[in-house]
Amino acid sequence: MWDHEIRAMASTHAIIAASVFMATVLPAALVPGFSVYGTHLLWIYSTSGAVTAVSVAVFWLLGVTPPTKKHTLGYKLSRLLRSCLYYFLSCLFFHTVVVLYGAPLIESALETFSLAVLLTSLTTLRCLCVLGPNVQAWIRVFSRHGAMSVWDTCLQITVACTVVGAWVGAFPIPLDWDRPWQVWPVSCSLGAMIGFLTGLVAAPVWIHYHRKQLTYKCK
Repeated sequence: MWDHEIRAMASTHAIIAASVFMATVLPAALVPGFSVYGTHLLWIYSTSGAVTAVSVAVFWLLGVTPPTKKHTLGYKLSRLLRSCLYYFLSCLFFHTVVVLYGAPLIESALETFSLAVLLTSLTTLRCLCVLGPNVQAWIRVFSRHGAMSVWDTCLQITVACTVVGAWVGAFPIPLDWDRPWQVWPVSCSLGAMIGFLTGLVAAPVWIHYHRKQLTYKCK
C-alpha cells in the first residue's frame, strides 16, 4: 500500500546516513589532527551541519515538507524565521534538560550546548522538515495513535532511537575506566548518533513488516 513511500524513505535515510559518514571521513582527510575523540566538538558540528543541509534538501525535493498555503515571499520568510527560532529554542531546551540530568552547568557549557545542537539536528530538524514549524502537529504526532502517515511513524521511531541512544550513552561516563570516549560529552553524542542511524534503518524496516496493520486516520 505504501511501498513507494517506504522505498523513498529508505533512499532518503541512506543519503542522510552517507552524509554522516562523509562528514566524519572528509575532515579526517582534510584537517590535520582531526578525530572523533580528539576534536570531538568539530565532529559534532561537522555531522550536525551535514545532516541539516542534506535533510532539508532531500525532504524538500521529495515533497515531504508540508506545502505552504500562501505563496507570498513574506509568508515563506515568516516560516523560515519561525523554523530557525524553533531550532534555536530546541537547542536551549536540550541544553537545559541535559544540565538537569547532571551535566556541568558552567564548566563545560560549550560541550553541553554542542551536544544540544547535535540532538536538535537529529530530532527537531526532522520535525521541521516533515511537519513544518507547527507545534500542534508535533504534539499530535508524539501523542498516542497520533501518526497520520508513514513519515509520522518514521519520525516517532527515529526521534525515540536518538533520545534513547543519548541517554544510554551517559551510563559509561562515571565509570573509572579512563577511556577517551568517557570525556564529556563524547559517549552521549556517539550514543545519539548511533541511535539516530539505528532509527534510520529500523523505521523503514519496521513500517514495511507492519504495513498491513498500520491504519491512518485523517484528523
